[in-house]
Amino acid sequence: MAQSARENGTQLTLTQSYFEQALIPALNRRGITPVGAFKLDIGPETPTYYLLIPATSVDALVTLDAQLAQDAEFIKASTAFWGAPATAPAFVRVDSSLMSAFAGWPKLVAPKTGPRTFQLRTYESASDAAHIRKVEMFNQAEIAIFTRTGLAPVFFGDTLVGPRTPSLTYMLTFADVADLNKKWPVFASDPAWKELSHKPGNTDAEIVSNISNLYLSPLSCSQI
Repeated sequence: MAQSARENGTQLTLTQSYFEQALIPALNRRGITPVGAFKLDIGPETPTYYLLIPATSVDALVTLDAQLAQDAEFIKASTAFWGAPATAPAFVRVDSSLMSAFAGWPKLVAPKTGPRTFQLRTYESASDAAHIRKVEMFNQAEIAIFTRTGLAPVFFGDTLVGPRTPSLTYMLTFADVADLNKKWPVFASDPAWKELSHKPGNTDAEIVSNISNLYLSPLSCSQI
């Protein structure tokens, strides 16, 4: 779920406080953990915050707002954010995506603590067939090449509901941008990847129509 703050001012502080003091504790009380909270460092439409909310069932997410509305502790802690007036809204918009974990990476993996840079990449495809093929590439071989060459995934998600479908999104974590720039060429030059990505039917020109690449950093309240 992406949440965009309105401007570089009090709304940013209000939104971060809402995450830290109201939303994330309420999610944890419902067994939803770890919750990722990030700010966009490099990408369009800044300032923007991203929340990563894992769940074991769709029902847990579909009914979440109704459950939060019945949580007295959450309501008390979120009053300023939820009740922000139209003259000073807490955010411009909230865009949400529902994703299904890949078979080849079924659970979110939180990285080690400490300073981190996160890369959020979305691959769009021109057809459902092309999208399915790209997902198969990840499940059958590409994820294994990622991990073997030093890339550290957090999650892989197939977009079920959201904008720009058909698409998939995945997140990688690095110590910093220098670490990111060091590790990607290792993957790109790997013989197994070169063979896989050049097979007929597997090339980007055939199955990927657009790639979005964002750089994020965790907020102090992030559990990822």
